[in-house]
Amino acid sequence: MTRIDAEPLAALRTRTSEKWTSFPDDVLPLPVAEMDFPLAEPIVEALQAAIRRSDTGYNSGSRAVAEAFAPFAIDRWNWQVDPARVTCTADVSMGIVEVLRQVIEPGDAVIITPPVYPPFFLLAPEAAGRIVEVPLLGGIDEGWRLDLDGIDAAFAAGARSMVLCNPHNPVGLCHSADDLRALAEIAARHDVTIVSDEIHNALLMPGASFTPFLSVSDAAREHGVTVTSASKAFNIAGLKCALIVTASKRTDAIRAGFAIEVEWRTSIFGAIASVAAFRDGGPWLDGVLETLDGNRRLLASLLADHLPEVRYRLPDATYLTWLDFSALGWGDDPARFTLERARVALANGPEFGTAEGRGHARLNIGTSPEVITEAIERIAAAR
Repeated sequence: MTRIDAEPLAALRTRTSEKWTSFPDDVLPLPVAEMDFPLAEPIVEALQAAIRRSDTGYNSGSRAVAEAFAPFAIDRWNWQVDPARVTCTADVSMGIVEVLRQVIEPGDAVIITPPVYPPFFLLAPEAAGRIVEVPLLGGIDEGWRLDLDGIDAAFAAGARSMVLCNPHNPVGLCHSADDLRALAEIAARHDVTIVSDEIHNALLMPGASFTPFLSVSDAAREHGVTVTSASKAFNIAGLKCALIVTASKRTDAIRAGFAIEVEWRTSIFGAIASVAAFRDGGPWLDGVLETLDGNRRLLASLLADHLPEVRYRLPDATYLTWLDFSALGWGDDPARFTLERARVALANGPEFGTAEGRGHARLNIGTSPEVITEAIERIAAAR
């Protein structure tokens, strides 16, 4: 396995993505969920070949991506996916909204579990639903888990769906198989639908275990829909391709109810890149995971040395880390302080949940050890 190193700052600042155009050059940008590694060579070659043959038309459907993903899912998680039960669309958030449109009525409640990816607060309203929050239990010291009793009560009170984040952004939690089975039983009892966002599934750290929701039980297959993508693990979010996966006749009907444009929105470049990633990107991904494992441990060491008041738990997955700055007295949104005083941009904690994110911020470690070190040293110097 060859370790994959991040590109130097000078090269990164030539990128035109949101991460590298949202802040002045004196800011270290660490809020946006993009990685700083060079693109996997199989993806580069596949995209270049498409350009050379002028293959820039409409995407031809979901089958090629689905057939590439199925063996990847077996290899990584021993999860058996039927390619015939996959519909692609442009991105995971779009896929979640389209599933919700099929399973809720206007005004129905949809459960989310803060602290959680900020767009989750917007997806149910886009589908004409409303949000019900059932925060995660636990915290940085003991770890987090789903509040299964709270979820059960919210469904009993009338919620019709839940958007599950697995692995959970921003805390890096991989929900246990036991909790997922219990969640599936709750869903079956209330005849509701769990929409599982598994976009970070391939970014698994050593010693951790990721369990796909649809793999845990017949109840999960009957009441669950997974939405996932190669976009986070292979850093191709801008190419626009995600997969909506079902595993029962009940949930097949959800995909069958999509408007034709749901699948047509998939980018042909996203499909080409995803096929290359799933088929040939494994060695590159393993090299990235080695770097990320080193980075998450480096962050722990830097915090202990320079900012011991900041609380942090090593994530099980993802390149995103959740930091508790509360002891430093920097207010509800410490990312504002780090940007103004240290010129380090972090993701604003309260956007992940007003109460649960208070005093917190999210830091992206999908970069070089040098950038992480400079970021923590800048923040420490500004305190």
